[in-house]
Amino acid sequence: MYRFLSKERSRAALAVIALLPFLSSCNPNKEKSSVREQATRDGIFLYGNTGEPPSIDPHLNTAINGMRVTEALVEGLIANHPTDHNLPEPGVAKNWTHQDATVWTFELRENARWSNGDPLTARDFLYSIRRVLEPDLGSNNAYFLYIIDNAQAYNEGKITDFSQVGVKALGDYRIEFTLTGPFPHFPNIIKHPAWHPVHSPTIEAAGGMTKPDSNWTRKNYVGNGPFKLKEWVVNKTISVERNPYYWDAETVSINEIHFLPIDNTNTEDQVFNSGRLHYQNSVPPPMIPIYLDNGDPYIRAEPWLGTYFYMLNTEVPALADKRVRKALSLSINRKALVKRILQGEQHPALSFTPLGIEGYEPPELEGFDPNLARQLFADAGYPDGEGFPRLSLLFNSSETHKQIAESVLQMWSSVLNIEVDLQNQEWKTFLESRSNRNFHIARSGWIGTWAYPDIFLSLFISGGGNNDTGWANPNYDSFLEKANNEPDPEKRLAFMHEAEQVLLEESPVIPIYHYSRVYRIAPEVKGWYPKLNDNRNYKYLKLEAATP
Repeated sequence: MYRFLSKERSRAALAVIALLPFLSSCNPNKEKSSVREQATRDGIFLYGNTGEPPSIDPHLNTAINGMRVTEALVEGLIANHPTDHNLPEPGVAKNWTHQDATVWTFELRENARWSNGDPLTARDFLYSIRRVLEPDLGSNNAYFLYIIDNAQAYNEGKITDFSQVGVKALGDYRIEFTLTGPFPHFPNIIKHPAWHPVHSPTIEAAGGMTKPDSNWTRKNYVGNGPFKLKEWVVNKTISVERNPYYWDAETVSINEIHFLPIDNTNTEDQVFNSGRLHYQNSVPPPMIPIYLDNGDPYIRAEPWLGTYFYMLNTEVPALADKRVRKALSLSINRKALVKRILQGEQHPALSFTPLGIEGYEPPELEGFDPNLARQLFADAGYPDGEGFPRLSLLFNSSETHKQIAESVLQMWSSVLNIEVDLQNQEWKTFLESRSNRNFHIARSGWIGTWAYPDIFLSLFISGGGNNDTGWANPNYDSFLEKANNEPDPEKRLAFMHEAEQVLLEESPVIPIYHYSRVYRIAPEVKGWYPKLNDNRNYKYLKLEAATP
């Protein structure tokens, strides 16, 4: 029986032929041992990590590839559960209690240690909370901590006495948080690395808590996680090895993890096929249906709590008008993008928060509507695109990002009769341009560390560290503040729904699609389970030689 492929799949099949030398090296019957097989015997996990992380400082990093490394090196009060993203896994805290979900007390393990052997105490967490909130550090993650009473006031310089912030050490091994309101999911919130501890003597020796360009992460990384930093060779590898001082060191099975910065999906595919990776983070979209159709034993497609979107710099005069922003959104045929380019179980996004958050049904914006888009553009003073300035769309170097951007530009040209230039930059430069608001339109993505709308919606509070749009709306802030102070769960979600409605109406961002995780992983990796947020606790992973 013959099976005919579509044109897209036929083109992708040519890529398979080109990769045959690499595919043959994965043959389990091949006598010569692959790099992966030897690494398995040595207990070394070869991990494709998309690109060079901008930072592995847990308080400063905002990139997923940096977070993957920090989760190996630093552990918070609560850790990632191995199978369920909604379950808080005891980390440095062995137990915790709360009063009305507003005052939380955590009891720390007395055997917790830093990777240099120093004891880990509640004062280390107190120092770390203060560091994140210090205005002079300029952490983009500070707003994650605003749920602590007076944290925002301290971070914005409205108060200068840190003792007024709602966190205090109750002796060496107890710490108490007083929040702005009831947060029943607080243990899941503090899984984010912004809440993780840093080693104060190391930070102080490297210039102090407010020095953002400190070199401690390269010269003397002292963490408290299951692994410690072994080596960081820029654009080659970040290698971590087992931390003998970790409180649960007996559970850790893997000897080392090598995070390999491979930012080209085709290259990463080739590296995996040649037997040099256990984990391939990204699969080239044209290869996805081919691997799936041919029963590739390595590929997995799973839901993922995240959104791919474009952010608009609302300080650019032409983009300050919400009619323009909405017209740009209405001109995008998301279904066509997902079907033609992505091919990996992704879902067109008509909301910013993704589906799958228990108890929350997000509002939706209007879908593809060329006529309404043209009308809004004309109302804004640009009939048939006349007089609209030539803008640029910024993306980080990636063939998939480029293909999506090119398709969006064609849609804008066809519907609105405007020309937009493409601008690509390597990862670190791209992040700097976005953070400095040195762009017109830029691609972005956001993954939920916990499964609740606030992890997505707090991104756009006025002046928030990761709000690179320049957009500020008092009504939006007010709804989120009301949600943060609302004890009733249903009313809390209702306020968040109202906030998201404002966000979609104002359109400082254009949701494109909701992610799914499509990756490949070798059978030698054990203990890797589907998780909606894809956050891993590496101490539970094992490497076992594949059965011949």
